[in-house]
Amino acid sequence: MPSRLNPYISFDGDARQALEFYKEVFGGTLRMNTYGDFGGADAGDAADKIMHGMLETAGGFTLMAADNPPGTQHSPGNNIAVSVSGEDEAELRGYWDRLGDGGTVSVPLEKQMWGDVFGMCTDRFGISWLVNISTPQG
Repeated sequence: MPSRLNPYISFDGDARQALEFYKEVFGGTLRMNTYGDFGGADAGDAADKIMHGMLETAGGFTLMAADNPPGTQHSPGNNIAVSVSGEDEAELRGYWDRLGDGGTVSVPLEKQMWGDVFGMCTDRFGISWLVNISTPQG
């Protein structure tokens, strides 16, 4: 298996809902393990929280996420964004529409000065997304 780069997002208790939402957006196979799966009775209140979740899509996307471990503080920041790019306009516009549902758009998905169609939004979980539809080189 080749090396790969993918985002890993930490949540404050709603990783399950976020991962299920992203599966609705992108499709694919979602695997989730809870703290209870590995900690048994020691997991306490976090037993149903996600220790590790991974969404893998047919298109080659991999997204990993987890709820913060028990006893640690969630520190959301604006230093994470997830970029989705390619040439399949219908596919990418579909992702854009679903990601923006319930979220906010900071840059509308439209043609930019570099020739591609690009947009930025923040989904309903506070994650920033960049969508770029490349102009086919001809």
